[in-house]
Amino acid sequence: MAPLRGILPFLAPYSWRIAAGLAALVLSSTATLVLPFFARGLIDHNFSAQEAADVSRYFLGFIAAAAVLGASSATRFYFVTWIGERVTADIRAAVFGNVMGLTPAFFEVTRTGEVLSRLTADTTLVQTVVGSSASLALRNMVTLIGGLILMFVTSLKLALLIVGAVVLIMAPLIFFGRWVRTLSRKSQDRIADTSAHASETLNAVQTVQAFTRENHERKAFAGAVEASFDIAIVRTRARAIMTAVVIFSMFTSLAAILWVGAQDIIAHKMTGGQLVQFIIFGILVASGVGALSETWGDLQRAAGAFERLMELLHTKPAIPAPASPALLPKPARGAVEFRNVSFHYPTRPDTAALRDFSLNVKPGEAVALVGPSGAGKSTVFQLLLRFYAAQSGSVRFDGVDVAALDPAQLRRNIAFVAQDNVIFSGSIAENIRYGREGASDDDVRRAAEAAAAMEFIADLPQGMDTRVGERGVTLSGGQRQRLAIARAILRDAPLLLLDEATSALDARNEQLVQIALENLMQGRTTLVIAHRLATIQKLERIVVMDQGKVVAEGSHGELVRQGGLYARLASLQFAGGNQDLVTQ
Repeated sequence: MAPLRGILPFLAPYSWRIAAGLAALVLSSTATLVLPFFARGLIDHNFSAQEAADVSRYFLGFIAAAAVLGASSATRFYFVTWIGERVTADIRAAVFGNVMGLTPAFFEVTRTGEVLSRLTADTTLVQTVVGSSASLALRNMVTLIGGLILMFVTSLKLALLIVGAVVLIMAPLIFFGRWVRTLSRKSQDRIADTSAHASETLNAVQTVQAFTRENHERKAFAGAVEASFDIAIVRTRARAIMTAVVIFSMFTSLAAILWVGAQDIIAHKMTGGQLVQFIIFGILVASGVGALSETWGDLQRAAGAFERLMELLHTKPAIPAPASPALLPKPARGAVEFRNVSFHYPTRPDTAALRDFSLNVKPGEAVALVGPSGAGKSTVFQLLLRFYAAQSGSVRFDGVDVAALDPAQLRRNIAFVAQDNVIFSGSIAENIRYGREGASDDDVRRAAEAAAAMEFIADLPQGMDTRVGERGVTLSGGQRQRLAIARAILRDAPLLLLDEATSALDARNEQLVQIALENLMQGRTTLVIAHRLATIQKLERIVVMDQGKVVAEGSHGELVRQGGLYARLASLQFAGGNQDLVTQ
């Protein structure tokens, strides 16, 4: 049960509700334990007419105890359920919040579907425990202990026999509980595999259908489901065996104890009422043990699930904020400098993405990065955004080493337009406003106009309020790109990173957006990853990269005259009117 100790910090803020729930639990258990005394009184008074008043008092006492039991049980149910819902919501929010701060290195080795499975299936198991199973376990534990004590009061000999039976029953309970916990962890892992596969396939459903791979994906998903089913059946079999062993041991022990009690009545060593009272206590104790066997299985499953949640909650970002972060000058100017930077991606430690790379970009300067696939252009952006940290050398922003900055502070001064931008499922306005929280409607509209997006937005049914579907599925590629550009324009940051921001636009809209970008670039430092050389010919400084190094730099004309890699790229793109060499 050690993993479940991690729940305690989430329970701490709700101590008075927990105390109220525990008080109601103790009261309901006490009321339950009082009932056998009234049953004993009724039997020992033999329902005789001479003792009718005493019999009536026992009946009234029984009804009063039942009323207390009902009210306290309802109170316990309310508080325990509230705590379960609240704590589960807190855990889910805490885990998601931590995941949001993890760097891309984490997601290189962890599938999104795995994370989603832990946030849903695993938290549901935890909710079951906190909001139900734990309460039932405590109630049955109180009833069991109270019943045992009162059994000793009623008959020491029979109670000692009960204790021996309980010890006999608890041994297999502990053994099977550990087995169930191990199987539960494996079961949740298989469920996560299923969720991850479904998430990945559904996010690429058009590609699946375009290549007619539906049957392949159906079989693959069915295989994942079967693997999950198989381990779940093994876990269920373990719980079934545990339940069978406990119930058989419990009732066999009870039958043996009743036989001994019957012999004591025959020998006039105890009354019939005492035996009935003892039997009821025995039933309460036995049912408590039986219920504990069920809740113990639930607790073991939750322990396995909570382990997985805590792994996410306690995972630290590869690039944490410094304890005492440096501050950028105000206002930030957007100066960028790479000093002899070398970098290897964690999943490719033997291949250098950048090798002794140096680059100095002055405030307000526009620089293009060009080169073949794998040259390291995108890596420059990744290091600037502090998604990764260089293994050697330094990256500076406005003269401050980015390693000394809080990554969030750094990113607030950067606007980024990717080649394949993410559009969220909200409205047009919400997607643009993602660039600057709290921006006014007028600011959002101006950003859309500057990005040449108002032309298509005006034709939509609800204009800015039109919802675009998951990942912007209702928009064309060019429309999604213009929304991303509007988002960057609204950001109004001193450093602008453009990863071929016009790649998805037709010729007419590309011309409009180029004008908007030229206006946007005025007074801002701009780094452009160019996949089409035609889009950067006007820039005075073009940096040519190959195998993680700078191999040449200059204007378009200068680089063409120099020959070399850039001249070959230009020749390939412009020969025969082909202007679409796709590089990374």
